[in-house]
Amino acid sequence: MLQIEQLSVSYGETAIVRDVDLQVGPGEVVCLMGRNGVGKTTLLKCVMGLLRPDSGRVLFAGRDLTKAPPEVRARDGIGYVPQGREIFPHLTVLENFQVGLLAHPEKLREVPEQIFGYFPMLKTMLHRKGGVLSGGQQQQLAIARALVANPRLLILDEPTEGIQPSIIALIGQMLETLKREGRVAVLLVEQYFEFALKLADQCYVMEKGTIVLNGKVSAMDKEAIKPYLAF
Repeated sequence: MLQIEQLSVSYGETAIVRDVDLQVGPGEVVCLMGRNGVGKTTLLKCVMGLLRPDSGRVLFAGRDLTKAPPEVRARDGIGYVPQGREIFPHLTVLENFQVGLLAHPEKLREVPEQIFGYFPMLKTMLHRKGGVLSGGQQQQLAIARALVANPRLLILDEPTEGIQPSIIALIGQMLETLKREGRVAVLLVEQYFEFALKLADQCYVMEKGTIVLNGKVSAMDKEAIKPYLAF
């Protein structure tokens, strides 16, 4: 579904991501882990087209999207939930959804009921401004807004950061459902060790812009991962 080949990214003369290879298969949950500042968010921004790589390629469903703008990637089926959520605070919950629906391949006008099955609270808040929601409610909205476009790949950057345990559990249930259904592949950046490894099929660990460990979660030495997550 997603194939990253030898991707390198710099800010000015500072190399942030170096020769990264990463794959996400159809229906897989792949976790990308590592300390803050090692290049994980930069890599995701390249996948979404928000940053241009210095070298390497980004392929989605066999198509080279390395030079494609973000809106093309969204319409091709990549949903992105950035770190910090970045909902539209002055739009209502419904209006946030309507923005997400612009990327739906069938141009739906109504929010699918399935979305409210994942996050029931949002159905009662459709006419509230996004900016008045709590952090956990905003995170639910950010994920749901990506899902209304019916993506084939969902990219989540630190979805549990600063979120209360009950909402973390709700996000985990949603990801388990997506994994069980097998229709959406997930690339998850996560610091919450147990949350990530419970869900993931594959795990990649970054250090100083490169992949230092990778493999099937079932076969990885979980103790070997922990030193790369310590602050």
